[in-house]
Amino acid sequence: MPIRTNVENQIAEIVLDFPPVNALDSQSWLNLAETISRTGEHADIKCILIRAEGRGFCGGVDIKEMQAHPERIVTLNRGNYLTFKAVRDCPVPVIVSAHGFIIGGGIGICGASDTIIAADNAYFSLPEIDRGAMGGASHLSRMLPLHKVRAAFFTGGKISADEAYRLGGVEKIVPAETLLDQSRAFAAIIASKSRKALTLAKQALNGLEARDVDHGYRFEQGFTLEMYLHEDSQKARDAFVASKDKAVY
Repeated sequence: MPIRTNVENQIAEIVLDFPPVNALDSQSWLNLAETISRTGEHADIKCILIRAEGRGFCGGVDIKEMQAHPERIVTLNRGNYLTFKAVRDCPVPVIVSAHGFIIGGGIGICGASDTIIAADNAYFSLPEIDRGAMGGASHLSRMLPLHKVRAAFFTGGKISADEAYRLGGVEKIVPAETLLDQSRAFAAIIASKSRKALTLAKQALNGLEARDVDHGYRFEQGFTLEMYLHEDSQKARDAFVASKDKAVY
């Protein structure tokens, strides 16, 4: 199953498994949003842990789908928006256990979450400027300072887990081989609390934020659509798919 859910000790693990790089197509983003929303409503769930199989946490969107079906951009945008909103609006805390590459939509999941536990091999990247797209800055701005976000966005560069930790965007960095165990242990601390207290705390913390992240991302997506309609966007996707250099992952 590309998206599977396991529940144990009042912790729901939502696992992404989309070989080879956990790049989700438009329908899969919609499915993920629905899974997160449905899972968070269960009265016996106190915490959600999102993790992934394979070489990296998430390669973002399926560029090959967009190259072949650019008309699906509206569906893709909606799936991204609903997924990140589902994470942030989830009644209980959402923890991300991230390893390897966290790219594009992967940053949206992380940025919308409540806490990130990262493997020492993890890095964050927004390569949209080289893929004929926009998007991701609204959620990365929940993790990192403004100028760091802009530098990453304009260059398409990488931000190491160490740098994200230094800037306060990551709660803990752990050896890759212990990531799952340590993420589960962190989630267990949260799951030991009162569900009522957790849900009230989540509402309060969301309400205290200085800006509306969901509105910001929706605003940002308007420029994503504009970019997709430009000829440079299709050229960028064609070049990416045709390239044999997959070092970005």
